[in-house]
Amino acid sequence: MTNRIWLDVEDIFEYVAFNSRPSGIQRLQYELCRALVELDPSGDRIGFLRHDARRQSFDAIGWQGVASVFERLSGHTERSVPPPAQARDEQPTAARAGFRRLIHRMPSRLRQPLVRYLVQQREAASSLAAFLRACVTGKRASSGGGPIETPVLRGADSFDARAQPGDVVLVLGAMWYHSGHADLIRAACHAKGLRFAVLIYDIIPLRRPEWCDRGLVRIFGAWFGSIIGLADHIMSISQSSAREIEDYAEQHGIALRDAVRVIPIGTGFEKARVASATRAPTRSLPEAGTYALIVSTLEIRKNHALLFRVWRRLLDEMPRERLPTLVLAGRVGWMVADLMQQLRNCDFLGGKIVLVEDPSDAELERLYQRCLFTLFPSFHEGWGLPVTESLSFGRPCIISNATSLPEAGGTLARYFDPDNATEATAIIRDVLLHPEAIPAWQERVAREFRPVPWRETAEAVLRVLQPAE
Repeated sequence: MTNRIWLDVEDIFEYVAFNSRPSGIQRLQYELCRALVELDPSGDRIGFLRHDARRQSFDAIGWQGVASVFERLSGHTERSVPPPAQARDEQPTAARAGFRRLIHRMPSRLRQPLVRYLVQQREAASSLAAFLRACVTGKRASSGGGPIETPVLRGADSFDARAQPGDVVLVLGAMWYHSGHADLIRAACHAKGLRFAVLIYDIIPLRRPEWCDRGLVRIFGAWFGSIIGLADHIMSISQSSAREIEDYAEQHGIALRDAVRVIPIGTGFEKARVASATRAPTRSLPEAGTYALIVSTLEIRKNHALLFRVWRRLLDEMPRERLPTLVLAGRVGWMVADLMQQLRNCDFLGGKIVLVEDPSDAELERLYQRCLFTLFPSFHEGWGLPVTESLSFGRPCIISNATSLPEAGGTLARYFDPDNATEATAIIRDVLLHPEAIPAWQERVAREFRPVPWRETAEAVLRVLQPAE
């Protein structure tokens, strides 16, 4: 009989309690889960798990519960549009991040009831605000997203009833925030004879802690050290990350049970969901062909500061009308207080830099479709989803040559050293001084780029977990 694969998705349910938009990890996790479900039409091979804090065990849930979480994160339920980023202070963002770290340090038996309470309080406040707006404006209040129902499967469909020796518990998400996760995995695998598999995106907090919050460095290090030796199967999203994992394990005397297997990463994200297919962007976006684009959370590792310096220099060297606007699409993250202050001080270079904060899926799609090219100057990546997503829209990239990014960009991107602003300026300047060459570059990308279907990613995972006998 084919062994069942149980996907531990607890992290995505707690992520949605504190965040309104997904990061790359949540997007990849959802698309891969969806592809695995599509390969299992009978429902006999793939299952989903949440943590049971009371029993320190797992509960099985249905796929629809997981899909509902991503519907909320993807902006398919009603949400308010944030005020202009230029007028906002970064301090609330930092405070929210610190509060989230505090929550995740708690034991699960305390954390889960507290998260439920906070979610209920937020939903109550949102409903009250909508009601008051309706009283003032006379418009009917929207019901909003409401709580995400995730009924536990009972009886013959429960985890206790269906889990069999040889089944696999698979972690695809950001589980390092969950204290006691290794103990939970160890107990379940020992009690039921299960195997354990994990997908590692990168080990940046261990390799480059200077770009991470100290709390994340500590939490991730503890999780990685406790979990990696338990894994019967380890997967990674790039050759670069696989090498780093194996090198780190060797340097620290960690015995891996298996070699790290690299799986191909799917291209782009599902655009056919009815809830967003016809939804127009809620904000005014730059006109087509007038801007370059970077899609990423604003955090120090992503190196937005280099692009600010490049645009400042180009604005001094070129006629203003020949310099496209630089659009920063993403939420304001961590360790960028100085950058945000500089941007505000210069009025975002007089409007030559625009921040589209927390873009919806519809807004992201419009931004990709209408830009001249994209940029991605990151110091260190596990893969480079914004690069392949840009290429999938037929938009060329000018990107960093560090770590995994050449694997993502291949021969269709142009590269620079992320530590060298002069080199980056020269490459970008050359593209801008020859605008007649940009359409040919776009056509080459559209002609030569081979998108990877998420089904191919899912099939690679199944090959690792269910090797041919």
